[in-house]
Amino acid sequence: MDKTLKSIATNYGLYLGVLMALLTVLSYAINLELLTNMWYGIFILIAIIAFGIVSVAKLKQAQNGFASFKEAFSSYFITVIIGLVISTFVSYLLFNFIDTDAADVLKEKTIEKTVQMMENFNTPNEAIAAAVDQIESQNQWSIGNIIKGLAGYTVFFSVIGLIVAAAMKKSKPDTE
Repeated sequence: MDKTLKSIATNYGLYLGVLMALLTVLSYAINLELLTNMWYGIFILIAIIAFGIVSVAKLKQAQNGFASFKEAFSSYFITVIIGLVISTFVSYLLFNFIDTDAADVLKEKTIEKTVQMMENFNTPNEAIAAAVDQIESQNQWSIGNIIKGLAGYTVFFSVIGLIVAAAMKKSKPDTE
């Protein structure tokens, strides 16, 4: 793998990870309920995709406007995975070691938001009760659930990365 690609992707991954960790810590300090807000989640989603796209654009710029599909996807993927791992690690530390009570409060807020959303969709009470029981029975911040969540995010953002790489690739013309 090209040193330029690794350097650019790693730097943007670190920037993304620091941004997401900072947002998590600020949300924790200001109002824990922000972490369950739909708009906060949408902002994080957009930020992750944007950092991946910027990473690919910077790679192309460093390579005189050219990047293969593999290089574009690798740049995007490395950026996103580094950002997600840093953010996940900070959340794991925060809710498992620094303030375990906050994890319980966050679980309650998640239950409230879930019930509210399901009621808005006229979901039957039995389904709402089942969803609440499932949330209550899980430890959202256990290492197993964190790894499952990270794996799910990786798959989701990889699909987006494939689309970004296909859209942004530009092969060098053959010079014969």
